[in-house]
Amino acid sequence: MLRVGNLQRSIDFYTRILGMKLLRTSENPEYKYTLAFVGFGNNPDHAELELTYNWDVDSYEMGTAYGHIALGMEDIYAACDTIKAAGGKITREPGPVKGGSTHIAFVTDPDGYKVELIQRLGPV
Repeated sequence: MLRVGNLQRSIDFYTRILGMKLLRTSENPEYKYTLAFVGFGNNPDHAELELTYNWDVDSYEMGTAYGHIALGMEDIYAACDTIKAAGGKITREPGPVKGGSTHIAFVTDPDGYKVELIQRLGPV
C-alpha cells in the first residue's frame, strides 16, 4: 500500500505510464479515504498495489524504512522508452546491476516513490 497525495495523478502514472490496469476503487466517506487497486492482472495470479488517498492530505514524508517497489517485466528497455515518451521520469537507465548480470532500471512515481523494473529472464 502506498499513501498518495493525488489519487488521479497516481492512477494515471501506474496505468498510463507503467501499463497497469485500474482494477477497482472504493470510498470510505466516514473515515475520509479512497482506495484504488492497480496491477497487471487480478489476485491471486498477479500482485495488486493499493493506492490510498486520505482526503485533504496532499503529501507524505517517505520515511527511512521504505526502499522501493520492484516489478518484473518482459523488456525493461522498451518499457523505459514507453515511460519516457509518456512523460515518466527514469532515474536509472536500464542496464546490468553492478557486479551482476540482471538488468534493471528505476523510475520515480509522482509522489517520489521509487519503482525498480527488473528484466525477466524467462517464464515465471
